Amino acid sequence: MVLLSASVCGLNKLIRICERYATDHGLVYNVNKTECMVFRGKSKYPLTVPPIKLNGLPLRMVNQFKYLGHLVTSDLKDDADVERERRALSVRANMIARRFAYCSNDVKITLFKAYCTTFYTSSLWANYTQKQYNALRIQYNNAFRMLMGLPRFCSASGMFAEARVDCFYAIMRKRCASLASRVRASANSVLRMIADRLDCPYVNHCCQVHVRRNT
Repeated sequence: MVLLSASVCGLNKLIRICERYATDHGLVYNVNKTECMVFRGKSKYPLTVPPIKLNGLPLRMVNQFKYLGHLVTSDLKDDADVERERRALSVRANMIARRFAYCSNDVKITLFKAYCTTFYTSSLWANYTQKQYNALRIQYNNAFRMLMGLPRFCSASGMFAEARVDCFYAIMRKRCASLASRVRASANSVLRMIADRLDCPYVNHCCQVHVRRNT
């Protein structure tokens, strides 16, 4: 569970509500597994933050935490999560290449599609450096080359087209388009409000950065 508030006072009120609910239902929140993070603004950041307490004990302040597999950072940048996915892709690709080296190309392609094209939570990436993004793209291309036994500097677009596998940019476009479509079609009033805003940074990112730049 995640609590979000624009102020320390508001966050404390939310925590008190959770404490009362837990007491009424015979539950106890684990303070050791609970963390607190302050999101940094573009131009200012509080020098001191009053202690946030749960069950009378102060919570540990962190700069990043993993929520449902996605790394959230205090500066709202996605570089850490892109790097997490790059490392995970490397592990999966090496495992497939090692265990299925003597399989047919059709089997290898099927395994690659199943294990190396998911890019979990990639549709949420909107604030990252091009260097980190390119590192993931290169890892993806090299993983396919290694699995298929292709030359290191062969054409990435050509090898993916021949194997009928989505290239890196195609996967990113599909992920963003899918999320944007689901947000716009959602019955949730908050999501609809976000989707209907013409100045929504994320929707603009999906529509312009991933689509227009790579068409």
